[in-house]
Amino acid sequence: MFINLSEENSLLLQFISEIRDADLQRDSMRFRRNLERIGEIAAYEVSKLLTWEKSEVVTPLGTAHSAKLHHQPVLATVLRAGLPFHQGLLNYFDKADNAFISAYRRHKKDGSFEILLEYMACPDIEDRTLILIDPMLASGSSIHGALETMLEEGTPEQIFIVSAIASREGLEYVESHFPQAHLVVGAIDEELTAKGYIVPGLGDAGDLAFGHKIQG
Repeated sequence: MFINLSEENSLLLQFISEIRDADLQRDSMRFRRNLERIGEIAAYEVSKLLTWEKSEVVTPLGTAHSAKLHHQPVLATVLRAGLPFHQGLLNYFDKADNAFISAYRRHKKDGSFEILLEYMACPDIEDRTLILIDPMLASGSSIHGALETMLEEGTPEQIFIVSAIASREGLEYVESHFPQAHLVVGAIDEELTAKGYIVPGLGDAGDLAFGHKIQG
């Protein structure tokens, strides 16, 4: 299943536009908050696709019929850029368990890069709903490495991959390697540079959210 949240007009389009805007990006707090808002919208859309069960709520005047999640998901985040985006989903899935994965690009002198994963803190994912969160789905290599590593620890019942902005090439890459995963993205850009940057994209989400890092 694939969902592009930009296909319908909503406030999401405003938040996507603001995280792209080079002038507004100077305000890192606003950038983080907009990523959080996009995460909240994504969480709401993902919630429609989960398994629910009937429930009852006792009010001061009687009993109301409702529904609740069959089980709470696991929210998994690729550090560091994913943190504010993750917080948006956690605001809505506020009882979820959480996993954190360090994945980063190490650039080589020839202009190419490799994805390195050095750390993972993860709860049990066996037979659960796993939601892997990364604001930028560029080449798909980070998602591939993170998800492959997590699947060594268990087999989820459902897998969702959620991104704010994705490249067409990255989407196709992830779909071909993980056909069982549901993809939910805020917007799709058609161009991916040789260095793995999405165009028009928005730049480095981690730097925009938390400040420029020393290049290793």
